[in-house]
Amino acid sequence: MKLYLVHHGEAVPKDQDPDRPLTDKGCADLERLAIFLEQAGIPVGRFIHSGKTRARKTAEILAVRIAPDVTLEQKKGIKPDDAVEPLAEEISGWQQDTLVAGHGPFISRLIPLLLTGEQGLRLVASKPGTIFCLERDEAGDFRIWWMVGPELLTR
Repeated sequence: MKLYLVHHGEAVPKDQDPDRPLTDKGCADLERLAIFLEQAGIPVGRFIHSGKTRARKTAEILAVRIAPDVTLEQKKGIKPDDAVEPLAEEISGWQQDTLVAGHGPFISRLIPLLLTGEQGLRLVASKPGTIFCLERDEAGDFRIWWMVGPELLTR
């Protein structure tokens, strides 16, 4: 099972718009990521987002290219400052390749927990538009398979 964790695209600052929609650059970065994933033949059977505008739009942009028939799911408990343990526990039962469009602080705390079972480790840094692919093996252990940031997909 593969788990794709995507830090939403670049969003406007909160003082400009409290809803924090994606910037034009954020949309363009995600469109390039979507094309990359489509060309790589990445199969995703489930798309989850936090419900915040920037995460929902991130999921929408990616889904159009790689899984247009998959219904997007809004999930509670995956906002920037939410605890990661409940989702980590839930993920342990997932069988389907899943993409989670979320937020940097949450993703940066979730990945170490999935990899080591420990919290508080600073193993990854995330910036808007970055995707991490984790693969769970037959023993149930996760490993980072690959990651791509938007700067690697510039034209």
